[in-house]
Amino acid sequence: MIETRTVTLPHGIHLSCRCAGEVDRPVLLFLHGFPEAAFVWDALLAHFAAPAHGGYRCIAPNLRGYEHSSAPTEVSAYRAKHLVQDIVALIDAETQDSPTPGQLAALVAHDWGGALAWNVAALHPQRLRRLAIINAPHPGNFQRELSQSPTQQASSAYMNFLARPDAPALLAENDFARLWPFFTNMAAHSGPQPWLDEAMRERYRAVWRLGLHGPCAYYAASPLRPPTASDPGAAGVQIPRDMLEVHIPTLVIWGLGDTALPAALLDGLDEHVADLRIKRVPGATHWIVHEQPARVIELLAGFLSS
Repeated sequence: MIETRTVTLPHGIHLSCRCAGEVDRPVLLFLHGFPEAAFVWDALLAHFAAPAHGGYRCIAPNLRGYEHSSAPTEVSAYRAKHLVQDIVALIDAETQDSPTPGQLAALVAHDWGGALAWNVAALHPQRLRRLAIINAPHPGNFQRELSQSPTQQASSAYMNFLARPDAPALLAENDFARLWPFFTNMAAHSGPQPWLDEAMRERYRAVWRLGLHGPCAYYAASPLRPPTASDPGAAGVQIPRDMLEVHIPTLVIWGLGDTALPAALLDGLDEHVADLRIKRVPGATHWIVHEQPARVIELLAGFLSS
């Protein structure tokens, strides 16, 4: 059974969370991406909370700016250091009754959630035993591709639109007409594994109606974006080495049909991640959690038990 609760963090941010499992069990934390919300993890929360599948305490927060979580108005409040602070504080709060206070059994993350998870793993490795990433580029590789690859620059051109001050209002127009293509351009409604039916659309509408300023502010606050005539974007970014190296066991699951994040982002990943497993999944896109939840569960289960 999935429950909802609000966690108030010591620095004043509150995060609305979806939870399953007993509070005294090892904790799995799931982080969503854009333009989604915590509900996308429901099938995984229910699975891994079951005693037959590990009996974990499973928690999926709505990230800062999403759904009913705190949504500061200042773009600067969405810089990586503040978002990482949220996740570290949530780990402390939600593991205090677990067998390993202050440490997750694993952090599982997709898209923007994955961007945060890479940072947490690099800067706070003691907070998690394992890291599982789903179609979310390592910051070093993303900076490289955004700076040097015309293919990645074209694939990520949408980021500069989402960083615009008027993006939230434009996205909300005409029943979110500019948002649905993030899904439908990867055949979410018509492909071999369609998942975007009317009931799912209404779940997204319910989240988006609560506001899109926070989700868009992630892009406005980040310097990792394609260059323009007036902005060097990622080419002007130097990422400190201690923010790139990950020294905990890491699984990367990658839907190879992801048109926004091509598989070239995986090249050279082992230079940053010493203990690395990569599972490339053909026939899946950026939205693999929706398309192939059973496959994602299978891969995570094998990683958690290895």
